[in-house]
Amino acid sequence: MSAISSLDTVWTLLAAMLVFFMQPGFALVEAGLTRSKNTANILMKNFCDYMAGTVLFWLVGFGLMFHGFDLGALLFHGNILDGDGIWRMGDDSTIPAETFLMFQTVFAATTATIVSGAMAERTKFSMYLLYSIFISGLIYPIEGSWSWGGGWLDAMGFHDFAGSTVVHATGGMLALAGAIVLGPRIGKYKTLVSDGKKSTRVSAIPGHNLALCALGVFILWMGWFGFNPGSTIAAEGAMNALSVSHIMLTTNMAAAVGGIVALCYTWIVDGKPSLSMVCNGVLAGLVGITAGCDCVSIPAAAIIGLVSSLLMCGSVWLLDQKLHIDDPVGAVSVHGVGGIVGTILTGLFAYEETGYNLLTQTVGALSVSAYAFFAGLLLFTAIKYTFGLRVESRIEEEGLDIYEHGEAAYN
Repeated sequence: MSAISSLDTVWTLLAAMLVFFMQPGFALVEAGLTRSKNTANILMKNFCDYMAGTVLFWLVGFGLMFHGFDLGALLFHGNILDGDGIWRMGDDSTIPAETFLMFQTVFAATTATIVSGAMAERTKFSMYLLYSIFISGLIYPIEGSWSWGGGWLDAMGFHDFAGSTVVHATGGMLALAGAIVLGPRIGKYKTLVSDGKKSTRVSAIPGHNLALCALGVFILWMGWFGFNPGSTIAAEGAMNALSVSHIMLTTNMAAAVGGIVALCYTWIVDGKPSLSMVCNGVLAGLVGITAGCDCVSIPAAAIIGLVSSLLMCGSVWLLDQKLHIDDPVGAVSVHGVGGIVGTILTGLFAYEETGYNLLTQTVGALSVSAYAFFAGLLLFTAIKYTFGLRVESRIEEEGLDIYEHGEAAYN
């Protein structure tokens, strides 16, 4: 059995702290892009994502994701308890399993957080807690086991280094299912009839504070330096040091190019550069590079950031203007589209010696995304027709803060 490495352990725990700090990043982005009357509700959801996710992933999710359906692993993780009372991941691991559990916990919480943005401003808080339980405890661990837990995608050679598909596309497709089942916010779309022809007027519902959104994106950008480089779960030795450095550079490059592309796109198409779209462009670049950050060159990372951001911009227009699916923060386009595209492009740009290929990457990205979308449709539809998923129209119009929580973010 390999000796525990203090450096690897500290590095992984430090990375987990950075990923945890992404929670306030998501909270600020979602709060900033929605209306002030729902701010307390948004912030509360982000707290609950992490609190509930921590407990559920420890109780069920971790064992399900990495140890199959073994009852002892699901409830107590007993099959990874060593004789000396220290949790270990395996014979070749240099970190305790408790370190790995902590690192995976912050990843699991991210998936549920993505969903909350697309369903913001009209979802019952109690039902939000209910579906978060299923996401953190069941939906995410099952698909995660396919590629990260030694499952069928891993056996195929599918590569998703830090979760473009496992985390982000899953969250994005769940968000798409939720937005469809929930329906748009009141006043977002209005059907008009003229000369017997129907048309739909799309009304912008701007967020109340772009400063919060921008600060949240900067925090997420920094947190991604734990999300991607930290997924090495090793820092000791020259090769690990080189790997961490390379991953940080590819991550940063894709984010920067993604932001530039969104800036140029909105400037050309709309006549003015949009801050909110630049924020989402940065995030799309980050999401896209997450799958292949360890195995693509820096120029390839720039291309992945470019394509992910450009398709994100197109997706935002398509969902809003043509499909009339209301996603207040662009979660579906950023995480769903960016995650799928980045995973597929990994097969195109990965170093030849890795053996990763376009077909396997495409199969992996699309199969996980389809699973997440249909699981989400089933979950949200079941909640809608049993307990009710959406708040009453009066509550939605006056704001969820007072009615759902008895307090407001701004007094």
